[in-house]
Amino acid sequence: MENLTPKQIVNILDKYIVGQKNAKKAVAVALRNRYRRMQLPKGLQEEISPKNIIMIGPTGVGKTEIARRLAKLTKSPFLKIEASKFTEVGYVGRDVESMIRDLVEISINMVKQEMKQRVQEKAERQAQERLLDILLPRPTGFAEEKNESETREKFRKMLEIGTLDDREVEIDVDELGPQIEVLTNVGMEDFGSSLQEMFKNIMPQKKKRRKMKVKEAKTILVQQEANRLIDMDEVKKEALKRAEHSGIIFLDEIDKICSKDSGSRGVDVSREGVQRDLLPIIEGSTVMTKYGMVKTDHILFIAAGAFHVSKPSDLIPELQGRFPIRVELESLSKEDFIRILKEPENSLTKQYTELLKADGIQIQFTDDGIEEMASIAAEVNKTNENIGARRLHTIIERVLEEISFEAPDTDEKIVVVNRDYVNNKLSNIIENQDLSRYIL
Repeated sequence: MENLTPKQIVNILDKYIVGQKNAKKAVAVALRNRYRRMQLPKGLQEEISPKNIIMIGPTGVGKTEIARRLAKLTKSPFLKIEASKFTEVGYVGRDVESMIRDLVEISINMVKQEMKQRVQEKAERQAQERLLDILLPRPTGFAEEKNESETREKFRKMLEIGTLDDREVEIDVDELGPQIEVLTNVGMEDFGSSLQEMFKNIMPQKKKRRKMKVKEAKTILVQQEANRLIDMDEVKKEALKRAEHSGIIFLDEIDKICSKDSGSRGVDVSREGVQRDLLPIIEGSTVMTKYGMVKTDHILFIAAGAFHVSKPSDLIPELQGRFPIRVELESLSKEDFIRILKEPENSLTKQYTELLKADGIQIQFTDDGIEEMASIAAEVNKTNENIGARRLHTIIERVLEEISFEAPDTDEKIVVVNRDYVNNKLSNIIENQDLSRYIL
C-alpha cells in the first residue's frame, strides 16, 4: 500500500471502472491519507480521523464497484450494507452495531485464509504422512526396517502422482454436535449467535470414523492440519487490528434514511433515529464483538445514494459533518457504455466470450455490434427507469440467450455479434415500449 500514490490508485481503478474521475480521486486521497497517518507519531495518529465520503449518483454508475475495488486493492476488510436495513433502537430490525460485528467476521475469515495459505505446504506434508500411516500402519514397539522405509517411499510417490486416489481409507472427521436453536426477539440475532457459539464451546466436539477415497481423505486431512497449524489467538489479534485500521464500510442507500421534513412524524422519526444511532459509530466508539472490543475511530465509511427526492443537507447536521468529502457521479452516456463493453479487464464482452468458449463457441463482437448494444442501453435508460450500466447485463443476456441455450448442441462454432445480429434479436422488443419496460 505504501508504494501506491493517489495517481497509481486511480490508474488501477481505471482498469475496471469507466469514467467517474472525481470519485476515484476522492477515494484515492482517502486511502493515501491512511498510509500518511500511520507514518506519524502514535499520539498524533489517534487525533487524525478518516475523511469519510458521500457518493451522490444514480444506480449503476459505479459507486459500489469503486469502493469494492479499493478494498480489494489494499486487502482491506470490506462490508457493503444498505442503510435502509437499520432501524432505531427500540424498533424491530437490525441495530447499527451489527455492521461492525459483520466487518470483524469478514476480517477474521480473511486473516484465517491468508494464514492457511502460509501453512499450506506444511499442512500438505503432514497430511501425506498421516495418509501413509493409514495405508501402511507401523507395528508398535519395533524399529522401522529398511524394506518398510522403501515401501513407504514407493507409496509416497504413488500418492503424489494420484495412483492411489481411488483406494478407500478410514479417517476421523469432526462430527456435527446437536444443533441448539436459541430463540431471541427480532433484532437480537447477534446475541443469539453469541449464545450458540458459547454452547458449541461448552460441548466437546466428537470424532466420527468415516470411509472414503484417498483423494477426498487427502483434502480433509490437509484442512485439519492447516487448522491445527493456525494460531487462532494470532488470527483474532490481527483481524481486529485490520478491521480497526483498514476496514471499509460502504453504506448504500444513505438517502433512504433522510428526514425530508423535520416536522414530520412516523417513519421519518425512525429514519432520524437511525442517523443518530449511526453517529457514534462513525464518530468513533467501541463495539463489543464475540472476538473482542473494536474501536471504530479509524474505519473508513463511504456512503452512497441517488438522492432523487432528498439531498445530503437533509441528513442531520452532526452526521453531515462526519462526511467531509462529497462527490457527484455522472450518469452514463452511450460513449461510456461502449467503453464499458470494450475496455475494462473484466468487461462483459470478455466474460461472455470466455463463458461460451467452454462449449467450443467462438463469439466475435464487432465494433458496430457493441455500438448498437450501447445505443439501445442508453435509449432504454432514457425512456424507462435509468439503471445505468446494469442495463448492459440485461441487453447482452438477451442478445446471446439463444446461442447460450443451443451452444452444447449446435454445429455453428463461430458467432459474429454485429449490428444486424443485435437488431435481429432485439428489434421486436425495442419497438414495443410496454414489452421493453419488462424485458429490457
